[in-house]
Amino acid sequence: MRTLIMAGILLASAGLTQAAEPIEGNWKTESGETASIADCGKSFCITLKSGKYVGKTIGKLAGAGNAYTGQVTDPENDKTYEGSAKISGASLKLQGCVLKVFCKTQTWTRL
Repeated sequence: MRTLIMAGILLASAGLTQAAEPIEGNWKTESGETASIADCGKSFCITLKSGKYVGKTIGKLAGAGNAYTGQVTDPENDKTYEGSAKISGASLKLQGCVLKVFCKTQTWTRL
């Protein structure tokens, strides 16, 4: 009976970890800081966890699977851009654009 209960707990906890979106977690930015992406309601908030701007929320993205859209903010100048993110394996390609013409892209790595 004890083995059956433990197996049920393990299966339930495995289901919970699979329910998280692939974008959630900690990421290393190109500049070496750590950013955390977490569920914040109907979107995913990007918050810096290390570096000069620790604690600053620098984006909100919505989506599922491996494609997300929303807004990203450059913490250096506090300007906000239309953003998108795509996940490929342990990499997150994050792009911010002005008028969908002038874009800047960074690739982050999952920690």
